[in-house]
Amino acid sequence: MSPLEIAAVVASVAGVWLTVRRHPLCWPVSLLSVILYARVFFEAKLYSDMLLQGVFGAFALYGWWQWRRGLGDDGRVRVLRLSRFGLVAGLAAGAAGSAALGLVMATRTDAAVPWLDASLTCFSLVAQYWAARKYIESWWMWIAVDIVYTGLFLSRDLTLTAILYAAFIGLAVQGLRDWRTVGRRQDQSGETPDGPLHSDARR
Repeated sequence: MSPLEIAAVVASVAGVWLTVRRHPLCWPVSLLSVILYARVFFEAKLYSDMLLQGVFGAFALYGWWQWRRGLGDDGRVRVLRLSRFGLVAGLAAGAAGSAALGLVMATRTDAAVPWLDASLTCFSLVAQYWAARKYIESWWMWIAVDIVYTGLFLSRDLTLTAILYAAFIGLAVQGLRDWRTVGRRQDQSGETPDGPLHSDARR
């Protein structure tokens, strides 16, 4: 484990913890973590994950902007529920992206595990987009992705990163519980960034 990996782990943990807490600073901290991890994954020849960090960086900026528009009086973001259409569309986009990126990585690069790496990359993007949109269901996707990532990183001798992703599973479970509690409180008060807490089917 290198100093670079250690720094990436610290930044990543801080970013996820702030996301659980619904604090907008999670996004600039996450931006730092993706810069560090882009280098880590390049050295490990996990090219899909390296590319993923660049997209995560763009999502960090988008999420920061989105979250600042939906803050409550306590300075924390309010949450939304994902529509059925949004769920199906997100899963379909993840599957299509996995097939396309996996084919490229399998035929054009020396990626270690091209299909699995590509699938995790694409479904992570779905999870990150859902998180940027403040959807409670983003945590379900993160739980599934982080479980598989933990095994992948162990297989690539990225032990500290595997431990990190195992910890992310626990943080994602906590995030799901906390956000669902917030959602129930919003149901009772009838207050959300855009009105009553319904699925945001407009976008």
